[in-house]
Amino acid sequence: QLQFVESGGGLVQPGGSLRLSCRASGFELPSYAIGWFRQAPGRERELVSTISRSGNFANYADSVKGRFAVSRDNARNTAYLQMNSLKPEDTAVYSCARAHVASMNQREYELFGQGTQVTVSS
Repeated sequence: QLQFVESGGGLVQPGGSLRLSCRASGFELPSYAIGWFRQAPGRERELVSTISRSGNFANYADSVKGRFAVSRDNARNTAYLQMNSLKPEDTAVYSCARAHVASMNQREYELFGQGTQVTVSS
């Protein structure tokens, strides 16, 4: 079965950090670029980061630039999102998806995972 499984979410205080994981199942992760998305209640889904197939190129939404870092371990079929200096407005369900190229255009992505909840609150 082709799918992504995300993990690593939780409750964290403002200023804290979390590391999310996105494990691919049923296909080879190195064949795809990976995008990290988030969606808060009542808001549109937002593409926050993308990473190329080799991991040599990454891009970020302005809202997370300088605070989030995307990476991947192709041998483990897994991508990661390191989130630092978290703010309450980062609260959302975070999920990953795949694309043929590392693009900040959401329409390029398919096969979204179920997501993992991140809550930033004191």
